[in-house]
Amino acid sequence: MLQRLLPLLAFVALALLLFAGVRMSATRDPNVLPSALIDRPAPEFSLPRLHQPDQFVSRTDLLGAPYLLNVWGSWCPACRIEHPFIEQIAREGKVRVIGFNYKDEPADALRWLQRFGDPYADIIVDYDGRSAIQWGVYGAPETFLVDAEGIIRHKHVGPMTPDVYANEILPRIGASR
Repeated sequence: MLQRLLPLLAFVALALLLFAGVRMSATRDPNVLPSALIDRPAPEFSLPRLHQPDQFVSRTDLLGAPYLLNVWGSWCPACRIEHPFIEQIAREGKVRVIGFNYKDEPADALRWLQRFGDPYADIIVDYDGRSAIQWGVYGAPETFLVDAEGIIRHKHVGPMTPDVYANEILPRIGASR
């Protein structure tokens, strides 16, 4: 008798487990991709500068003041959409904006910046995407807020918007100074 009920009990247990998973995921924002790096030190890196490829920038070079690390590429249509707002953030001067050129050809990146403007205080280049893996980058655009001590305080996936900047970035900038 128990052998006949075992498949039914397994089915009911699986159905309850799936139901609980659906209920838990329904309470979360589906556009938010969690990052295991929040409140942890930014990964170690040593990447060349776009404008001076013989010079390298490391994690420690960026310490001392908070910064936004904006992941972009000339091949990225959504990066073009967010770019005017990234320029606005840089003009305001409330936080340094560091470009993280992701899997791009240098000539393409330079041409793109010449056409659309260069708002970045510095631009580091990740030609092969290996450093991006350490940062947990899914694609471009993505933006990280890193505090003065090099701790990642926020990650935004997708184009930066005025709403995200006002509600997620600015409050954390004040707390990270």
